[in-house]
Amino acid sequence: MVKDLSLLFTVVLTAVALILIAVGWRNRLRRQSDVEPLPEVPDELGAPLATADGQYVVSTTAGDWLDRIAVHNLGIRTNATLSVHPDGVLFDRAGAGPVFIPAARLTGVRQESGMAGKFVEKDGLLVVSWMLGSHELDTGFRTRRADEKDLLLATLKDLISAAPQAEADSGK
Repeated sequence: MVKDLSLLFTVVLTAVALILIAVGWRNRLRRQSDVEPLPEVPDELGAPLATADGQYVVSTTAGDWLDRIAVHNLGIRTNATLSVHPDGVLFDRAGAGPVFIPAARLTGVRQESGMAGKFVEKDGLLVVSWMLGSHELDTGFRTRRADEKDLLLATLKDLISAAPQAEADSGK
């Protein structure tokens, strides 16, 4: 009898927790309904300047590593390939759709030790800051192989520093 009651209590408690999580996620989606749609992936991207397999960690509001962005599946952690192209950055995410960030929308790149539930060694995450309409976001990526992170970081810094000049030259 005691086993049956403890099992029933555990099942009910688990169900309540899952319902509360679902309600919270739905409310977060509603609060973030003003976040603009993601840019389309160009039909033809230039050859990648750098590429690495790893994990798309999450996108958050810039500067607030706990404020996960739920809309457009940006808050879902997935395996991904990050490729840096002359036109921008592509996160090719497994099961969640690609995220393309045009070079002109990139605002910064840095290394962090964690964001939104993913914590690793010092400087283990690559965090790309970018503008999505009027919202500045931080997107985290964890490379599978540590040596690839340095190449990505250098390539992203070069792309970001070149983007404003390229914009001015093209008359945009």
